[in-house]
Amino acid sequence: MHKLILATLLAGAAAAPLLAQTAAPTPPVAAKKPYTVKAPFGATREDPYYWLRDDTRKNPEMLAYLAAENAYADAVLAPTKPMADTLYREIIGHIKQDDASVPYAKHGYFYYTRFDTGADYPVVARRKGSMAAPEQVLFDQPAMAKGKGFFQIGNWRVSPDNARIAWAEDTVGRRQYVLKVKDIATGTLLADTVPNIEAGLVWSADGKTIFYVEKDPVTLLGTRVKAHVLGTPASADRLVYTEKDDTFYMSIGATTDERYICINLHSTVSDEQRCAPAANPVAFTPVAPRARDFLYNADHLGGRWIIRTNWQAPNYRIMVVPDAKAAAGRAGWADLVPTSDTVFIENFQPFDRFLAIEERSGGNKRLRMLTPAGKSSFVTADEPAYVMDLGTNEDPASPVLRYTYGSLVTPTTTYEVDAATGKRTVLKVQPVPGYDASRYVTERVWATARDGTRVPVSLVHAKTFRKNGTAALFQYAYGSYGYSTDPSFNPTLPSMLDRGMVYAIAHIRGGQEMGRKWYDDGKIFHKKNSFTDFVDVTRFLVDQGYAAKGRVAAMGGSAGGLLMGAVANMAPQDYRVIIAQVPFVDVVTTMLDTSIPLTTGEFDEWGNPAEQRYYDYMLSYSPYDNVTAQAYPSLYVGTGLWDSQVQYYEPTKWVAKLRATKTDANPLVFRVNMEAGHGGKSGRFERYKQNAEYLAFALDQLKVQ
Repeated sequence: MHKLILATLLAGAAAAPLLAQTAAPTPPVAAKKPYTVKAPFGATREDPYYWLRDDTRKNPEMLAYLAAENAYADAVLAPTKPMADTLYREIIGHIKQDDASVPYAKHGYFYYTRFDTGADYPVVARRKGSMAAPEQVLFDQPAMAKGKGFFQIGNWRVSPDNARIAWAEDTVGRRQYVLKVKDIATGTLLADTVPNIEAGLVWSADGKTIFYVEKDPVTLLGTRVKAHVLGTPASADRLVYTEKDDTFYMSIGATTDERYICINLHSTVSDEQRCAPAANPVAFTPVAPRARDFLYNADHLGGRWIIRTNWQAPNYRIMVVPDAKAAAGRAGWADLVPTSDTVFIENFQPFDRFLAIEERSGGNKRLRMLTPAGKSSFVTADEPAYVMDLGTNEDPASPVLRYTYGSLVTPTTTYEVDAATGKRTVLKVQPVPGYDASRYVTERVWATARDGTRVPVSLVHAKTFRKNGTAALFQYAYGSYGYSTDPSFNPTLPSMLDRGMVYAIAHIRGGQEMGRKWYDDGKIFHKKNSFTDFVDVTRFLVDQGYAAKGRVAAMGGSAGGLLMGAVANMAPQDYRVIIAQVPFVDVVTTMLDTSIPLTTGEFDEWGNPAEQRYYDYMLSYSPYDNVTAQAYPSLYVGTGLWDSQVQYYEPTKWVAKLRATKTDANPLVFRVNMEAGHGGKSGRFERYKQNAEYLAFALDQLKVQ
């Protein structure tokens, strides 16, 4: 398979210089072949580009088309290559190359990662007792990744006796991990290998068994939990649990006190957590049985279960139940933190002396600590738009909470705060060479959407910026699955801000920045709110003088790529350039096909088009189905051949249809990464090469030097 791909790519690469020499490269033309997509209730649609789907990724005609697109992209982007190279140098110039993480303590060892200068991958290591002890290397990832087009360790766990380490490894990018185990002292790789698993792993208390989630090889859904006894073949692994409802995603983990192993089952509207004692992990019983519109997640510490739930609490509340009453299910639960109409409880972490809570209020994520005596205190913030996250807190006996703080201006800073006194200690400020935060300003503004809803927007610009309606704007959003896009620092920002641009994150409906209702108002039959919110934010920022009309770039990826596709169809005149990374653009066809990875688990997010009411609504906004003969902005579209989340053929078909339909002469670039999945190429620096490429393209279109 790989030889065929390589040969096809080489053929395309050979043609690239010839294309680059011409004044106007000719874009590839995809063949049209008859194909009818049928819905169960009788509706049909013609899809002449359906043939570009090949689940084996071996079709020579398809591969030749992708190679031609890459060659065309090379030719079109040749004039912006010097700028891309400059941007790449600037971006990696803001990254400290010989960096290391803040060590954390667990079971007598201090764990950390460190990068060597020039390395794409970190070394994962530990030291016994203190950081002055000799280093034990757990993973020499630069050596492990050598010669591989893609490399990722999805997760790793050290055995309870600290002697062995198990990990999940992916060398394709399709998130079909392989379980591996080695002896830490000797570095000897054990014979234990299990293919096609999820990333999560848990050891039994005796360190003899590893629990993992097996994936369906076609849908890539986690379907079964198995137990692997060290020294036995994978074929002998014990089946622990089978999930029969394919609308649920499944993972596995351990409670904070490590007393329980839990199977976590999650759908858009229902949760179930099945747990068993780590000392005898045989019978996995529910903390509470699943029910539609009932969501929860539970942890265990101090002889009680702590539960975050939406039960009679749309913005969630935190409840507790002692072990003695746990068998009664919800009947034994009691309020610890009541629900609020204005504060959304997003996460929590229990400690022996306090409870740490992640909350969302006013569009920001903040932290508060609650003591057993009922004393509540918030961790302070100094900026109008920021993000706080729980850090790595492996010791529940600790009197301090480790957390991270950042903003679009402030690099990620790791703190510890004493729960009793409130004293904060800075452990590390992420070093950003050549960056001076005092030169920039972050703002939080509120745009009014067409239905009157106020949408929060996080902004950053140079301190010298003047709001006179002449600047270029780069606007980003996601807006699906209740995933909130927080305003955190990234090293690409200075390159834009130093060139006079404004960067904005539109916190549109479909995320959860403003609570659960914010999410509910941006999914299923309310999905179009996400799209119109984004456009209305753009128009607001232009009207307020933050940007010039005609100098706006928009960007989104995955479900945010769906947003880009919908916006391109609905309001092309508002954008000069749109960047859509791994975009989910063929909504109806994908959601009709339950063999496609992840489809069944998405029905409560988008709807099930097997029913006509969902079909009609989804069809009304699906980007692929709504391409029309009109002028579109300049477009940069990216995908990965091995993408397991949004299959490569969705953006491929969309690009082919756009080329055949749009009436403008604006450039449409399609970059296909032949050795990557949903997250792009692996490695610390590799992803910034693609970032620099599309950013250079955008700057050229916006006339930014």
